[in-house]
Amino acid sequence: MESLEGKVVWITGASSGIGKALAAECALQGAQVVLSARRLEELEKVRISLLSPDHHISVAMDITDEAQVRHAYEQVLDEKGRIDWLINNAGLSQRALIADTTMQTERAIMEIDYFSQVFLTKLVLPTFLAQKSGRIAYISSVAGLLGTQYRASYSAAKAAIHMWANSLRAEVAQDGVNVSVIFPGFVKTNVSFNALNGAGKAQAHQDEAIENGLEADDFAQKTVSALLKGQEYIVVGGRKEKLGVLVSRLSPSTLYKMIRKMKVK
Repeated sequence: MESLEGKVVWITGASSGIGKALAAECALQGAQVVLSARRLEELEKVRISLLSPDHHISVAMDITDEAQVRHAYEQVLDEKGRIDWLINNAGLSQRALIADTTMQTERAIMEIDYFSQVFLTKLVLPTFLAQKSGRIAYISSVAGLLGTQYRASYSAAKAAIHMWANSLRAEVAQDGVNVSVIFPGFVKTNVSFNALNGAGKAQAHQDEAIENGLEADDFAQKTVSALLKGQEYIVVGGRKEKLGVLVSRLSPSTLYKMIRKMKVK
């Protein structure tokens, strides 16, 4: 099994929620964590909460601003010299029916959840290829495997990054670079508060389904453990989400009927 002792792990969307929990777990495993998100002050709060805070750095960037992302990448290499894991976690959710969602909102979700992940990966890929080692991971979603009400654009973006990652894996496997995709079910974070409504505004309240979801720390422990074992397709969620993924493979028509009855808000 792989070890994270002394490895450099870059996590986007690390100021809260899943990203923060992943940072804590990676630090516990001995990694040097690079924390990225838009707000430096929030990243610093996370950094000083980690085990051995002086081993970690905060690198602020807007994931949709290519110039900022390039600068952040240069800063990471200047300070750490290498990248062993990249965890593409930054993302934005959605809570709106298709009929109520503007095209501007559709594009905003795709920009953050798909195109920004693609750009960052393409930027850092030469480093991984030169090292002939490393792991690139993507936080997709069970919604990207199933598709549910109120999350059409989000589901589409998460499905897109899954398929793009599959292609990347096939292209770089012979170069010693590993690619993993993680599919969270309902995880108890503030994702619902920031989820966009049809007009592109934050929903600003919690969903019942998210409130009753897996604790972020539990999700992080399961995810990092699976990554250390070299797993490439990682579903982390409750029984309903795992059942949905299984049914989607065995009987898609049954799944479609199940989804219509599911409580997803």
